[in-house]
Amino acid sequence: MQKLTLTLAAASLMLAATTSAQAAAGRDYISVVGSSTVYPFTTAVAEQFGKTSKFKTPKIESTGTGGGIKLFCAGSGVDTPDIANASRRIKKTEMETCAKNGVNEVVEVKVGYDGIVVANSRKAEAFSRPRQELFMALAKQVPDADGKLVANPYKTWKEINPALPETKIEVLGPPPTSGTRDAFLELVMDPGCEAFESIKAMKKTDEKAFKTVCQTVREDGAYVDAGENDNLIVQKLDANPKSLGIFGYSFLDQNSDKIQGATVDGGEPTFENIASGAYVVSRPLYIYVKKAHVGVIPGITEFLGEYASDRAMGEDGYLADKGLIPAPAEERAATAADVKALKVLSADAL
Repeated sequence: MQKLTLTLAAASLMLAATTSAQAAAGRDYISVVGSSTVYPFTTAVAEQFGKTSKFKTPKIESTGTGGGIKLFCAGSGVDTPDIANASRRIKKTEMETCAKNGVNEVVEVKVGYDGIVVANSRKAEAFSRPRQELFMALAKQVPDADGKLVANPYKTWKEINPALPETKIEVLGPPPTSGTRDAFLELVMDPGCEAFESIKAMKKTDEKAFKTVCQTVREDGAYVDAGENDNLIVQKLDANPKSLGIFGYSFLDQNSDKIQGATVDGGEPTFENIASGAYVVSRPLYIYVKKAHVGVIPGITEFLGEYASDRAMGEDGYLADKGLIPAPAEERAATAADVKALKVLSADAL
């Protein structure tokens, strides 16, 4: 009887172990969500990985940076993403949400750099504007002649600058969930806003109010939320040469036969200018990895190794052909070392 009990107990343990293993193997491919800007780069790595490894090709979804990180931080387990693409760095508040939901170890991988471009159709004249005038065109509130904040009255570019054509202001751009929009607000709207002394003074006395003024985009039709599909913006620019669009440099690079990048503060959005910093509207790109999923979901370590390799993100790598601006050699070496060690990001570093 005792022998039978032991046999049944052993069988139960084996069944539990088998059930656990089956649950862990409930998904045999890597799941990635997030930024539409990083999407083509991660997709290129996923396709290469699927061709050259024994693992399945990862599934990539374009949800926007904010939406992707929200899904990523919702918890651990096979029903949650393994990796989040991000066109900005993860925020401290997002890391706190991750920790609250049991995602305690996050690995940060800097993929490279990207420029945010303001572009228009090649059927129109090339566009060249300082950040101050872009702020005047897109902000919900702007200073009047006395420095008092008023609802944005500008309907045409000529009203902002008499030297410009009397063309209706229409700018197609990313939604609030997009990392590209976050970066545009920080890199274009904030500096353009600070060009006005009355607003610049506000930064010292009430930074929250300053951010609200500088980063609140008008909602009267001059700025059009075009969703997370940057290819759709490119198509609309080609169809309407009088409009402008905002998206990552890679989409300009891949569609240079149809659209052209605007000069911003004297800098052209070229590969060389973004790499050197001569183009002011540039930012790093990232992927974030759930360390708890390594060893549970097959192939994560190997996928990261492919991503961090010189053949992918190096100066002559295949991601450069997709429009990625490679990081300097020292940065790439540090990234490869961090990936190999699966170095966990500290919230204190944010």
